[in-house]
Amino acid sequence: MAEPAQILRQAEWLAHRYDTVGDRVQFLHVPRQRHREVPFLTDEYLAPAGEPVALGREAAMAEAAGPASHHFIFHSAFCCSTLLVRALDREGVAMGLSEPVLLNDIVGWRHRGPVEGAKVAMVLDQGLNLLARPWSPGEAIVLKPSNLVNALAPAMLGLHPGSNALLLHAPLEDFLASIARKGLWGRLWVRDLFLKLGREGLLQFGIEGQDLLKLTDIQVAALCWMGQQRQFHDLAVRFGGRIRTLNSEDLMARPAETLAALAAHFALNLDQAAIEAIVSGPAFTRNSKTGSNFSASDRAADKAAGLLAHADEVEKVHLWAKELARTHSIQTELPGRLLP
Repeated sequence: MAEPAQILRQAEWLAHRYDTVGDRVQFLHVPRQRHREVPFLTDEYLAPAGEPVALGREAAMAEAAGPASHHFIFHSAFCCSTLLVRALDREGVAMGLSEPVLLNDIVGWRHRGPVEGAKVAMVLDQGLNLLARPWSPGEAIVLKPSNLVNALAPAMLGLHPGSNALLLHAPLEDFLASIARKGLWGRLWVRDLFLKLGREGLLQFGIEGQDLLKLTDIQVAALCWMGQQRQFHDLAVRFGGRIRTLNSEDLMARPAETLAALAAHFALNLDQAAIEAIVSGPAFTRNSKTGSNFSASDRAADKAAGLLAHADEVEKVHLWAKELARTHSIQTELPGRLLP
């Protein structure tokens, strides 16, 4: 078993969970190769990583290595965010962390409440510092939280003023079609998202009580998309040049330009040769969830098939949502675009 000092000095010991009752951080040994093999840093995918090592939060912070330069990819789900964080994983340049559960634990802690905002801010700041421990000298960390963590984005950016962020989203119709083609799992997932966004006050659209029960699953998905879009707009306005925005269609249509622009925004040392290697490599040629071969044309065909299968429902809800967005002044295009 590794000693606590060794754990806290080595980034491959992932700060995995926050135990709110014991005020402890659980660490799992997750080498870089394992990060590359799994889509998300969740218990489901990291189960074979061995027994966690629990250390008191305050003691951990006293011994931990200082954070590296780090930046954020906030996303609204089903928008190629896993692909993008995987593309930025390049030794000596950046290490991408995909949806660490420690941040979800902090969100759950807030929801269970009551808890003092100052205590949440302190634990959030310390948790981010633990996640941003450097893998090698000069290598940045790119942190992609779960979209359930987006409500903490203003605090994360406020606590870490040296960090920039990308706000990544799918166009509305694409998001609706993604939920529809995922069947029962997608519909259950989006209703759970709806409940959690509602707790954060992000779903103020004048639809309440029994009227909510009349909504279809895809209408619920549309409300989730609009709530997240409104939040992203507010973040882009509030934090100005520290924020850039991107939609998944532009990412997939212009991958090399996206990586070049994002490297500049995150101050990553990616030259043109490195970018070309990434675009032709597994991040863009394999399914980010399963690892199977999956080209840009495969993605386009999958998207078209899903849209066709649910065309009537998606088209009707899309029109309904666009009118609701107009009524509530929600912009479908975000300011601060990464690509011109």
